[in-house]
Amino acid sequence: MELKQYFNIIWKRAWIPLLLLLVVAVVSLATRQTAPPTYTASMRFIVGVQAERLPNQFSYDGYYAGVSSEYVADDFSVVVGSEAFAKDVNRHLKEAGSTVQVPPGAIAGAVMTEKQHRILKLTLSWGNPDQLNDIGQAIAITLEKDSPKYLSQLSTFGGVITMIDSPSTPAPVPTALTSRLVLPIRLLLALVAGLALTFLLDYLDDSIKNRADLETLDINVLAEISK
Repeated sequence: MELKQYFNIIWKRAWIPLLLLLVVAVVSLATRQTAPPTYTASMRFIVGVQAERLPNQFSYDGYYAGVSSEYVADDFSVVVGSEAFAKDVNRHLKEAGSTVQVPPGAIAGAVMTEKQHRILKLTLSWGNPDQLNDIGQAIAITLEKDSPKYLSQLSTFGGVITMIDSPSTPAPVPTALTSRLVLPIRLLLALVAGLALTFLLDYLDDSIKNRADLETLDINVLAEISK
């Protein structure tokens, strides 16, 4: 089949793909929900365990202290999502005069921990930049001031948690690429479905439409009346 014939088939029923495109576009725009803005902020801490230094005596305490520090950093990545940690954060928020109170399970969902050896990085996500700033400050205070309580629960004595990067300024999270591609993908699928339906209807149509249809039936055409 020549390209001209393909074009004629599509042109004859062009309203089908166009109608599908219009319907999909209208429904998608009518049901589209704009995601609320999200902001992120991050901070970094170094987790250390002090080695016991004996005078005039060599030991491997420094090595074992370094290894222990990495284990403690692993444990703290779980601690920050606990209910007890959330209560301490809320206490420091209240002491700072903030009206924000974080639900017990919210910190676990809002904080993403990332560990690199003894460096513990916390990335916070929240819908309000001012509240996020207050929460970040409260988490930093909790890790620095209340860390001895958690370290003792982890049977880690002589441990120290020190902030090396204070909470960053809340920054908006850009819209995900998948969200921006939803409408174009729907329109593309609608176009493909419309074209497929157009060719299907043409295949099922057994009526005689032009001279070529007669010639395929081995009928000689003596003359034809043009439009």
